[in-house]
Amino acid sequence: MAMAGGSFHAPEFTVAWPTGEIGGMGLEGAVRLGFRKELAAAADEVERQALFERLVAAAYQHGKALRSATTFELDDVIDPAESRTWISRLPRR
Repeated sequence: MAMAGGSFHAPEFTVAWPTGEIGGMGLEGAVRLGFRKELAAAADEVERQALFERLVAAAYQHGKALRSATTFELDDVIDPAESRTWISRLPRR
């Protein structure tokens, strides 16, 4: 969100590299907050850590640019070599 100006509606365009990750906050923190009850219900610390790691892995899979492009308003997922071409398209202000 920081790189998108706080909104996917604010920038002139929004592109991501295939290795990009889309998320509203650090995914580890999001898992700790969003799955607080599930993590607290784990029987012991080993089980809690294993659950946390599975949930974080799932969040990373869900937040990858190629998957996120299907739900977020990305104009394109580009080859990093195309970055200069995209940047040069920005209107001069």
